[in-house]
Amino acid sequence: MIFFKKSPAISGVEYIVAGLGNPDRKYERTRHNSGFMAIDALCDKLNCELKTLKFKSYCGTAVINGKKVLLMKPQTYMNNSGEALVQAMNFYKVPPEKTIIILDDISLDVGKMRIRRKGTDGGQRGMASIIYLSGSDMFPRIKLGIGAKPNPEYDLASWVLSKFNEDEYKIMLKTCENILPAVEYIVDGNIDKAMNLYN
Repeated sequence: MIFFKKSPAISGVEYIVAGLGNPDRKYERTRHNSGFMAIDALCDKLNCELKTLKFKSYCGTAVINGKKVLLMKPQTYMNNSGEALVQAMNFYKVPPEKTIIILDDISLDVGKMRIRRKGTDGGQRGMASIIYLSGSDMFPRIKLGIGAKPNPEYDLASWVLSKFNEDEYKIMLKTCENILPAVEYIVDGNIDKAMNLYN
């Protein structure tokens, strides 16, 4: 008789990966919803559906390199993203160091990726909400470039809520293909390698 060794059961969530954006269809393909685009790309690769509405977010779980990960798209609107994240972190007892935030960054060219171990909000309102409500800035983050304003006088809110043109959208989709390997490195404790490869 052949006995097969059972794999250890995976129970509690060990990591959270949250993409920031705004709900409502009118915000689809806007610059500020780059985090949602990244989560969609992750879900496609991981065969994960965000079909649970919990923590003021659409949520789903996946296993990444042997670790159970909660994927989130907060539905609080960007400026209140911290309400969703802190609820999930408290429920699963996941610390900031294991909560990966994917967000847009106007200081980077469209499609440029930059990974950081921690830091300030950089003027991004969703990140500001998360830092304020959690009391920590120790969140690993994957920043996705959305391009600078066309000119200094251009209204910032109008810019980040504007839609990518076709060429920009294709660039962003291609960039999102690298989100999973970047997350895999971070989950494995190799954030330095992720920064070296993708920054």
